[in-house]
Amino acid sequence: MPEDALMLLARARNAAFAEAARGNLGQGLGILQDALDDEPMSHELLADMGALLLVAGRHEQAANCAERALKIHPDHGPSLYTLGFALSGRGQKKQAIEVLSALKSGPAADSLRAESPELMPVAMTELQRLLG
Repeated sequence: MPEDALMLLARARNAAFAEAARGNLGQGLGILQDALDDEPMSHELLADMGALLLVAGRHEQAANCAERALKIHPDHGPSLYTLGFALSGRGQKKQAIEVLSALKSGPAADSLRAESPELMPVAMTELQRLLG
C-alpha cells in the first residue's frame, strides 16, 4: 500500500478513537466505515471497529468485526483479543477460552505484544478467570 494511503488510514483510525473517547461512538464508527469503504480488506480497520464496539458492550457486532478481520489475517492478536472478550461477554465460555488461549504463545501472541502489549495481561487474566 502506498505511504499516503497508509497515512490516511492512520488518520482515520486516530480520528475514530478520538471521537469515541469524546463519547461519539457513532461518529467514530462512521469514520471507520468510510475508511473501510475505501480499504475493505484492512484487518486493522475491522479490528478497530470491533474494539470500539466491544467497549460499547455491543458484543455481537464486535465479534462479527473481529471474525471478518481474522479471515484476512488469522493470527491478528488484537482481533483475537476482541473476539475472545466478545464471546465471553455473550456467555460463550468454551469458545472464549479457545480464542484467548491462542494468545498464550505463537504468532497471535507476538502480534498482540507488538501492537497492544498492554492488552496481554488483561487477556491472560480473563483466560484465567474463565478457566477458574
